[in-house]
Amino acid sequence: MSKEEEIRSAHQRMYKVFSNRPESAFSTNYATAVVEDGLRCAFEQDGHKAVMDMPSIMGGDDAGPTPGFFGRAGVAGCVSIGLKQLAVSEGMTFDKITVDIETDFDDGASMGLGENSAAPLETRISITVATNEPLETVQDLVARLLEHDPWFLALRDAQLVKTTVATGE
Repeated sequence: MSKEEEIRSAHQRMYKVFSNRPESAFSTNYATAVVEDGLRCAFEQDGHKAVMDMPSIMGGDDAGPTPGFFGRAGVAGCVSIGLKQLAVSEGMTFDKITVDIETDFDDGASMGLGENSAAPLETRISITVATNEPLETVQDLVARLLEHDPWFLALRDAQLVKTTVATGE
């Protein structure tokens, strides 16, 4: 079985399960980030680990990418992988998908300076697809994907975020 056939089969299987049992589509991810000495942050979810840090100019040791790196990676990765899944599930061949992401910030806002929010001021996403499909077909597929892509939507749309604070170990 080719990789495309595996992807299509997995997508069809999940679609069927979620169609027949909508409650099975709901999930919760649990993850933990720990900062102890310095600004180095160890993040873990489902047995996968990542290290984040800040550059030395901001007091870190540059022991890993910044948290923003992973935020942008999450959006770009989710869009590119989701687009490939959708293309394969619809029988299209996308040989290569490149997602470029640019984000503008007011870095002083993260220190409480000025009037801007510390949130990104603007994010630009550019999607390039190597395919023989017509541009209009690709544009339609991208538009449909973006309406259902979790991390693109998390970036684009406001969501309810709840926070608790405790003291302890």
